Amino acid sequence: MDTSENVAEAVEILQQLGLKEYEARCFVGLTRLETGTAKKLSEITEVPRTRVYDAIRVLEAQGLVEIQHSSPQRFRAVPLEEATETLRDQYEDRVERLRGALDTVDLADEDDSKPAQQIWAITGSDAIENRTGQLIEKATEEIVLVLGDESLLTDELVETLNGVDGDTDLIIGALTEPLQDEIRAAVPDATTFVSGLEWLRGTDPVDDETAVGRLLLADRSTLLVSSILRQSGREQAIYGEGFGNGLVVISRRLMAQGLIPGRDPKP
Repeated sequence: MDTSENVAEAVEILQQLGLKEYEARCFVGLTRLETGTAKKLSEITEVPRTRVYDAIRVLEAQGLVEIQHSSPQRFRAVPLEEATETLRDQYEDRVERLRGALDTVDLADEDDSKPAQQIWAITGSDAIENRTGQLIEKATEEIVLVLGDESLLTDELVETLNGVDGDTDLIIGALTEPLQDEIRAAVPDATTFVSGLEWLRGTDPVDDETAVGRLLLADRSTLLVSSILRQSGREQAIYGEGFGNGLVVISRRLMAQGLIPGRDPKP
């Protein structure tokens, strides 16, 4: 990735964190200079000179830029470590405020007749990993997890799995022996196995558009199944709960393939 691509990515991320485009461009521009005037900053960022001053005022108010009141004025970005910490604090504060606001919102329509068995769709690896972690942390009896791709064995997932209470059965399967070895090394207290679900890959894994992602069965009543689109790497999943859910019942049997005798998910 060359400099222009790095700059564009940094500007995009800063906008996602709440800065407007000119503010993001000016901040990234200043990180490339020891100090800079409005004229110099305008030249390297293509932000109109009159708008540079507006952007700098906002950045200064957020603690991201320092101003030297000389003639002409000179600007510099605060140290990168300090800037990222400031942005992290602001982002986390917004998330907490959002949580507090949503916690106080009343339901528009309470429906007591909703079905006990429901299946929902989730898209995006971050959302699916968060849901996976929540289900693992809530489980109190048994966790059966099958991973189809080594990219899903993230540091966050490993930390969550290693935090499972010792009284909860933790059984982790992989579609290949090398991945099983990685899991065994990363989560030493888990029972591991090579899953009999390898047939889900299809007859030609190279040409198949989707790959097996993760299959999670928590406390024999809640199921999450995901697949990964090979071309884009996008993960999508379905999630169901309810002891009598037919999908859960069938999946128990499928996920049991390859488990050592006597450790199959309980009926």
